Amino acid sequence: MSVIEAPVRAFLERESVGTVVTLRPDGRARQTLVYYVLDADRLLLSTVGDRGKARDVEREGWASFCVMGHQKPWPSCTVEGPATILREGIGEPTARVMEKILGKRPDPTPTDEQLGGAGRVILAIEIARVYGVSYIE
Repeated sequence: MSVIEAPVRAFLERESVGTVVTLRPDGRARQTLVYYVLDADRLLLSTVGDRGKARDVEREGWASFCVMGHQKPWPSCTVEGPATILREGIGEPTARVMEKILGKRPDPTPTDEQLGGAGRVILAIEIARVYGVSYIE
């Protein structure tokens, strides 16, 4: 059973940008503003594999993500859960993220080999908890 209620799911599908939080080696938070897509009960983010957030996820296996709407009354929610770095089967999710960034889908869809050659990975957060839900109906 999903922990994401229908109004929160619709909000996450509608929005494009949020702040991912991972834990640095010393335990302090690392925050990064990123584009994302919702895929069932996972958030998928495209990043470069040697970035701090990717290294943090590989080490800790956890991430949190906060999304805020961009119109009054500024709806928001935070989700968190186990996180992994994906290096295979990342062409389609990367194309979906790029579509949110560029407003159009890349054609053709990039291959795993192309993305790997550029150092790209997908940071996947399995949504295990939803909290801090405000102004989402």
